[in-house]
Amino acid sequence: MTGPGVAWLLDLAGIFVFAVSGALAAVRQRLDVVGMVVLAEITALGGGILRDLLIGSVPPTAFTSLGYVLVPLSASGLVFFWHPQVTRLLPAVLLFDAAGLGLFCATGTLKALDHGLSPLHSVLLGVVTAVGGGILRDMLSGQIPSVLYDRQLYALPAMLGAAVTAAAWAADLHGGTVTAGAALLAFALRVLALRYGWRTPRPRGVPD
Repeated sequence: MTGPGVAWLLDLAGIFVFAVSGALAAVRQRLDVVGMVVLAEITALGGGILRDLLIGSVPPTAFTSLGYVLVPLSASGLVFFWHPQVTRLLPAVLLFDAAGLGLFCATGTLKALDHGLSPLHSVLLGVVTAVGGGILRDMLSGQIPSVLYDRQLYALPAMLGAAVTAAAWAADLHGGTVTAGAALLAFALRVLALRYGWRTPRPRGVPD
């Protein structure tokens, strides 16, 4: 499979897992099917839309590919009918969120690099891609966005995955394997932080 084909599949995978995260958040907030679809679509596509607008890639990919809309709808249908089973199979909604975080930080960084941004700015945009949808999801569901209290490492794993992606690109290492590896690294750090309670420090004198 060609490089663009792999990147497209990885992007769809990230969209799916973020959409599941958004749909499950809607279940937890006791929203109806409309609210579920809205949260799923916003969580899945929000970061990518922000990325595309910032780099001048208009209209955003979310509005030019049918798959980018249908994948969140399919995730919403899955959660609507089988959310108890989905929750039992993957009990933490954050597991889906971590998977999407890893995939989006890598694919977002690559798209920024392809549009001529410097590695540093591409890393920043990769983080925006990864956390943007989650911020919108949390705001719409009445929660403080996780990125604003990075107490169990949310933005930092995205930065790590984006930085590895940019470093590999600078070293002329390309392909789906490199992208998947960077995504997996960010995912692993996020999951380990959740498992072992790793935290970022608060300002001096501020109690935990």
